[in-house]
Amino acid sequence: MSYDPTATQRLTPEEIGRLDYRLGVGIMLLNPRKEVFVAQRRDMKTEAWQMPQGGIDKGEDPLDTAFREMEEEIGTAKAEVLAESEGWVHYDLPADLIPKLWKGRYRGQKQKWYAMAFRGDDSDINLETKDPEFSQWQWVEHRRLPELIVPFKRGLYQKVLAEFSGLF
Repeated sequence: MSYDPTATQRLTPEEIGRLDYRLGVGIMLLNPRKEVFVAQRRDMKTEAWQMPQGGIDKGEDPLDTAFREMEEEIGTAKAEVLAESEGWVHYDLPADLIPKLWKGRYRGQKQKWYAMAFRGDDSDINLETKDPEFSQWQWVEHRRLPELIVPFKRGLYQKVLAEFSGLF
């Protein structure tokens, strides 16, 4: 099945059901005050914020992916792993986004999550990376995460918060 990401195609539930999940990681980065790093995507028209995340390259270890993604997205990987999600957590894309993302090959993402302690200074964070994804960033109280994320990822964020609740 091949999709034109610029087309406004409508997929049937049966077509969506045949698509796989893209494997990825997510990072809940905590500062010493137990606040969580979030950044606003450059490509979103709404004011949606998210924690760093990204896809796992073929043959790549998920933890290596997490450190690579931090470096690529926020310019630093000065962090120490505090916890790893027991399993994989997933989210489904809204049907209208599937043809526009990842060449229409995936219905959403299945992610391994890591809670990490930030070991740098705020000045180490640099969003002007090689391929910038974010326009601004902030540290927020963990309880605010579900209200800041796009609605289709809200359930995933609630699961991640529940799993890492002992860290706050």
